[in-house]
Amino acid sequence: MVNIVVLGGTGYAGGNIVAAAAAAGHAVVSYSRTIPTVPVAGVDYRTGDVASEATLAAAVDDADVVVSALAPRGDLSGPGVLRAIEATVARLAAARGVRFGVVGGAGSLLVTEDGPKLVDTADFPEEYREEARELDGVLEDLRGGAQDLDWFFVSPAAAFGGVNPGVPTGSYRIGGDVLLVDEEGSSFVSGADFAQAVVAEIEEPVHRRSRFSVAY
Repeated sequence: MVNIVVLGGTGYAGGNIVAAAAAAGHAVVSYSRTIPTVPVAGVDYRTGDVASEATLAAAVDDADVVVSALAPRGDLSGPGVLRAIEATVARLAAARGVRFGVVGGAGSLLVTEDGPKLVDTADFPEEYREEARELDGVLEDLRGGAQDLDWFFVSPAAAFGGVNPGVPTGSYRIGGDVLLVDEEGSSFVSGADFAQAVVAEIEEPVHRRSRFSVAY
């Protein structure tokens, strides 16, 4: 059993990770602004301000692995806001020997081995460019940060999200820095299958200090 803390554990990605981790028998703590109306059995739901270092320190102290599923939206929007929070978690995790995982978007993935990044293509939705660049900055900070931090950064498929949750298939593909697409050029993964991939990485680490991607 692994003690897993999920920051943003009531959002789309975080909620799926919480459910998958609890179903796998792990001890799961979720931090968010509010408690869900339909909680997952066995999960310890806590509220707190993730902009507070005291909240983040408490979260790290409870964990073997901390997974941030925070998104640069609402109170966390604006250049550098989420990036600073993730840097604080990284510092605290490194000091305590806790593994740190970050759920990033697909925008920082390369379209091909030679680029460009998805966020820099003409068809990338303008309303999500700032979010994608903020999360790309988080990845940049992890890659250039403390060598004693055990981290992973996971990017879902391009069409991943609550508006199209999909259905569990029990399968997925793991990639690296290049966007995974199927034979028809689509890039998708359900929330449940994405979460299974994250839990699998927690249970049997493969991507230490690196980014991986998940899609069908």
